[in-house]
Amino acid sequence: MSRAAFFPIVIAAVLAFLTATVGGTITVLDEWYYGLQQPAWAPPGYMFGVIWTAIFALIAIAGVLGWRAAPTRRDAEIMLGLFALNGFLNLLWSFIFFRLHRPDLAFFELVALWLSIAALILFCGRFSKGSAVLLVPYLVWVTIAGFLNYQVVQLNGPFG
Repeated sequence: MSRAAFFPIVIAAVLAFLTATVGGTITVLDEWYYGLQQPAWAPPGYMFGVIWTAIFALIAIAGVLGWRAAPTRRDAEIMLGLFALNGFLNLLWSFIFFRLHRPDLAFFELVALWLSIAALILFCGRFSKGSAVLLVPYLVWVTIAGFLNYQVVQLNGPFG
């Protein structure tokens, strides 16, 4: 494998790891969080780490496939911008929910996160079906997280 072919893999892996690590440091599971009523269907706590690890791996692979398949430099740059925006929105949700203790505001931010994933799927799907397909579990998980977030607001609100 040439150095140029290896570069996207390293960049995607490092960025996915950094985003996951920063997200992990923002996510504080303290007495406030454990005091929240959760819906009966909420996944057990240990599943969140497992699911997010798999999703970040899929995001990294999707990024590499999309980068390699991008027909122009401009397409690659737009795609990278969309991934960067998505990473920012992912971290922002954690900050709003866990640090600001505002699940109500986090729910609205989650809508923007969901739309950014949909935009990634649509954009990448134009030139890399594999990249788009690998992002679908992320969209599904954020949809589930959205329902969970909404239920937490309903069971525990008002906030702020």
